[in-house]
Amino acid sequence: MRELWLCLLGWVALSASATTVLDDRQQAVHIPTAPQRIVSLLPSLTETVCVLGRCERLVGVDRYSNWPASVRSVPVVGGGLDPSIERIVSLKPDLVLAAGSTRGAERLEALGLKVLRLEPRNHADAQRVFNVVGQALHLPAGDVQRAWQRIEADVTAGVGGLSPAARSMRVYVEVSPTPHGASESSFIGETLQRMGVGNILPGRLGPFPQVNPEFVVLAQPDVILVGDSSREGLLKRPGWSRLLAVQQQRLCVLTPSESDMLVRAGPRMAEGVRLMVACLNRVSAAKAARP
Repeated sequence: MRELWLCLLGWVALSASATTVLDDRQQAVHIPTAPQRIVSLLPSLTETVCVLGRCERLVGVDRYSNWPASVRSVPVVGGGLDPSIERIVSLKPDLVLAAGSTRGAERLEALGLKVLRLEPRNHADAQRVFNVVGQALHLPAGDVQRAWQRIEADVTAGVGGLSPAARSMRVYVEVSPTPHGASESSFIGETLQRMGVGNILPGRLGPFPQVNPEFVVLAQPDVILVGDSSREGLLKRPGWSRLLAVQQQRLCVLTPSESDMLVRAGPRMAEGVRLMVACLNRVSAAKAARP
């Protein structure tokens, strides 16, 4: 009888600790116990796991996950477009975090792995994903909420650092040299709106649309933010030599690590905000000083 009660109590404890979360497909993912071996296939999800204090449970990451520094020693399992299914399976994860666009996710599920697919694109998404990951990690809801509140407070403080003169500017933010830009419906675009800064890419194009270079020429942005990988090819684009922002060097060229901070909708969004604020303040001051 005693053994029966012990088994029953154990089952009740296990049931109480189990959680079920919804991923981006609105598919319920049941996570019976706190994951101990996690593979992350999206940098913003990797960073979320670490900010929530579970970095040591990562046993595999995608090739672009590079923050914090400790994840650089974690085995690499490919990227979102070319994950190594065999490598991931060999790591025996009890949870795989993947983007909605990650290839091979269905194959991983068919092999019996638990896959949670999340890909934040705007501020609401970022908060939701942060909360879902915290729930999947079996963390107290209050702790997760307080962690997000700190991130949001830092974003608000960063936005408040923009000079009044910079608020009248119109911006083009490029997130990849293909080129893709950040529209009004992306989390970057939403941040610009909070700053009171204009964005030349309307939200109807989608969060991160591929951009016709001539569209930018017609829009004539006051400031252009690009990654270092885009810098050399700017003048080769049709009409870009006629852009006043290019002629007057109203450019903010981001290093690879700065680009990472800017384009990831995760716990380092406030650092991306500070980058944009510093850029816009500098360009605005330089523009005002021109004769």
